[in-house]
Amino acid sequence: MQHKRHLPEGIKDRVRELRRNATEAEDVLWKVVRNRGLEGAKFRRQHPVGGFVLDFYCEEARLGIELDGGSHRGAPASQRDQERSRILAEQHGIQVIRLWNSDVVSNTANVVSLLRERLQHRLSESPTAEQPGA
Repeated sequence: MQHKRHLPEGIKDRVRELRRNATEAEDVLWKVVRNRGLEGAKFRRQHPVGGFVLDFYCEEARLGIELDGGSHRGAPASQRDQERSRILAEQHGIQVIRLWNSDVVSNTANVVSLLRERLQHRLSESPTAEQPGA
C-alpha cells in the first residue's frame, strides 16, 4: 500500500492552482492519458518532483511531459528548461519530453504517436519491467 507523501503547503497550493487553471493543451492531453488511456500507464497531472511540478508524470516509466507555450521561447527560458530536465534526469532518473502547446492542440494524433513510442521504450528499459534475476 502506498502512503501519500507530505508536501510543503506552498507546493500543494501551487499544484491545486495549476490543476484548476489548466491550459487547453493540458486539457487535451489529460483526456488522452487519464484513466490509463495511453498504453495502460498511469499518469498524474501537475505532479511535484524535487521542487519542480511536472505537467504530467508516469512513475512506472519515469517519464515526465512538459507542455510549453510562448513563454518558453528564447535563450533564457530554453536554458532554464534544459537545466530543469537535466536535474530531473540526473537526480531522479526522469526523462522529460517537452512539447509545444500548439502541437498538442493542432496535431494531437502525431503527439500521441510520439508519446506512445517514448512510453513503450521507457517501459521496456524500466527496472520494474525487468524479470527477476535478469
